[in-house]
Amino acid sequence: MKSVINELWHGNIIPQEDSRTNSKEMKELLGYMSRHHEDLEKSFTDEQKDVFEKFHDCWSEYMSLAEAAIFEYAFKLGMEIAIEVLSK
Repeated sequence: MKSVINELWHGNIIPQEDSRTNSKEMKELLGYMSRHHEDLEKSFTDEQKDVFEKFHDCWSEYMSLAEAAIFEYAFKLGMEIAIEVLSK
C-alpha cells in the first residue's frame, strides 16, 4: 500500500488540480469564464490589456495562497476529527 504522505511529497497527489474541475458545474463555469475573458480582452486597448494582465496575475497569486490556506485548514480539521474518533 502506498503512503499518502509520500505520494503528496513526490507530487503524485495534487489536490488543487484534482479538485478544480471535478464537477460538471465547475467545468461549465470555467468555460463561461474563459469566453468572457476573451471577450473582455478583445475590447481592451493595449494599456487596458496590461492592467488586466497585472490584475489577473495578482488574482491568480491570491487564489493560490487562498487554496493553500483552505487545504491546510481542512487537513487540520480532518486530523482533529480523526483524533477525536480514535480517542473514543
